[in-house]
Amino acid sequence: MKITLLTGKIFDINQQLGFDIKIIKSSQAKRLTLRIDSKEKKPVLTIPNRCSSKKALDFVLLHQDWIKESLQKLPPSKKFEPEETISLMGKKYTLLHCPEKRCGAKIEEDKIIVSGAREFFHRRVCDFCKKTAAKELLKKTKQMAKKIGCHVNSVTIKDTKSRWGSCSTLENINYNWRIVLAPDFVIDYLIAHEVSHLLHQNHSSDFWECVFNLYDQAQAGKEWLKIHGKELYIYE
Repeated sequence: MKITLLTGKIFDINQQLGFDIKIIKSSQAKRLTLRIDSKEKKPVLTIPNRCSSKKALDFVLLHQDWIKESLQKLPPSKKFEPEETISLMGKKYTLLHCPEKRCGAKIEEDKIIVSGAREFFHRRVCDFCKKTAAKELLKKTKQMAKKIGCHVNSVTIKDTKSRWGSCSTLENINYNWRIVLAPDFVIDYLIAHEVSHLLHQNHSSDFWECVFNLYDQAQAGKEWLKIHGKELYIYE
């Protein structure tokens, strides 16, 4: 493992550890923190501006067992496959490969029909999920924002590494496309979460009160995402 600080100096740590680490230097960080990036499948170390190289190294070495265990718990990456059943906006669909058709991907009853060559199957399912996310999340977000008298300027679907959603002061909301693969109560929780940020750009008690008022299953959605959210990152 190598740690590269922004000074450009590289520190080699026992190469047999078997993983690299990403370093983020933050002016807002008050202490050293470690997390696992589920998409890149690597540990991320956040360090304050005034942090010595030795202190950063010692911190990583102290937590190397936790890092290795956490990386081992990450589910392996996979691609969408024909005959696989997935959840899309809370409904179950079976993926069918119909190479002779010219539909790209479309829903027929409880199936998602995917046309074209086999090598394009995964990409076409991903694109269909993103297209569905753009349409359905925009509609549901506007409906929920209306309940608290707020306006949503735009909804953008992104391929983010660690965040499920974000809301800017310009009333723009972003969502990670993979959220459409979660159960419906999780999707609705995330929408309530981001919509509440239109009123509260923080995580204060007023913010959480707004979330729970918007959606009565918010706690269940929050807990599911915390426990199972990383499992949605198996699709790249």
